[in-house]
Amino acid sequence: MYYYLLFLLILLPFLAFSAWASAKVSSTYSTYDKVRNRSCMTGYDTATRLMRNRGVTDITVNRVDGKLTDHYNPIKKQVNLSMSTYGSASVASVAVAAHEIGHVMQKEKGYFPYKVRRVLVPITNIGSRLALPVMIIGVLLDIFWYTAPQPYGQWLVYAGIAMYGLSSLFMLVTLPVEYNASRRAKKMLVEDGILSPDEVPAASKVLSAAALTYVAALCVSLVYFLRFLLIALSFIRRRD
Repeated sequence: MYYYLLFLLILLPFLAFSAWASAKVSSTYSTYDKVRNRSCMTGYDTATRLMRNRGVTDITVNRVDGKLTDHYNPIKKQVNLSMSTYGSASVASVAVAAHEIGHVMQKEKGYFPYKVRRVLVPITNIGSRLALPVMIIGVLLDIFWYTAPQPYGQWLVYAGIAMYGLSSLFMLVTLPVEYNASRRAKKMLVEDGILSPDEVPAASKVLSAAALTYVAALCVSLVYFLRFLLIALSFIRRRD
């Protein structure tokens, strides 16, 4: 009971930070979505121009439902812009669209952290779903097979911790990828005349607010990972 309360005391500030970060990105985007950029370029215009000027011709730009659901799909070769970004000529819209093109250029240029994240995506998707069930099975095996000649339960507990840890590793690798995409975005926007230098600080605020959500997600994930690790290790010590 004591350890659970301690876990909650540690977790709650990070959950509060996560909620604040989500509210921050929404409010910042809404603020600068009302500020029209001087070039009158929409999110779609921005994405297509940035790619065309850099010789990227095999990526399509599509519109998807939702707000701030923008993402780049390298497998389908699609840049998907949300309804709030695609046709808007605001500073916020071109910043978000340029950020997604930043990811396109990471792939084109072979940016190493981006390649690592791509490798981790399928493994993380599987690991995050199986981690908790595998750990529970491991604990049950240790209870019911206490006298078994081989530590099957411990192996499963270790596997569960490793699987859950993959999601934390993925989020850790995601941070430099996202910050690098934002740096590329701001540079491209100025180079291509979509934003003037005095408009860049506003775009930077939008991108920085979005990056905070990744920082918050990493913090929460690490807290949960450490909790599962401590539970497993305490159980194994009692068994020994």
